Amino acid sequence: MSLQDILSTGLTVLTAMITPAVLISASGTLILSTTTRLGRVVDRVRELSDKFEQLSSQEAPKSEMEHRRLSMIFAQLDALTSRARLLQRTITAFHLAVGIFVATSVSIGLVSLTRQNYSWFPVVLGLIGACFLFYGSLLLIVETRLALASTFNEMDYLWEMGQRYAPSDLQDQRKSRVKPLK
Repeated sequence: MSLQDILSTGLTVLTAMITPAVLISASGTLILSTTTRLGRVVDRVRELSDKFEQLSSQEAPKSEMEHRRLSMIFAQLDALTSRARLLQRTITAFHLAVGIFVATSVSIGLVSLTRQNYSWFPVVLGLIGACFLFYGSLLLIVETRLALASTFNEMDYLWEMGQRYAPSDLQDQRKSRVKPLK
């Protein structure tokens, strides 16, 4: 085997080992953004928990709007719990993907060094890693839908508050801007 053949083989192996590194980088970015989302959920839970405690500890009888606000906060806390669990599973899936992609890269090197007929093994590992990335992405879609539903619920509550307490001239302006759906 000539020196050029050895170098060519070495470069081919290195190129193959770098391919999972791109997926590792993508997974790392997803881990970072998902962890940020989880942090925002935790912050929101703490904020709403404080508000819920304040409103529920009042001794005076609750007005209809205070009761509605407590219900809205409780529903949001429930949705945030579900979101936090989904995000935790998502982060786990992305971490598993990173680990498997690292194993894929290592196995590519080992298969080329040992010259054994296990070339299928890195391919299987790569596919498993891609499946974990796909699963994590699906979980993020579900979590995003929950976040949006929670936002819509809060907007509905605020709209109801506006209908009750906003000055009538502001309500009239808003009504004139709303176009009916056809």
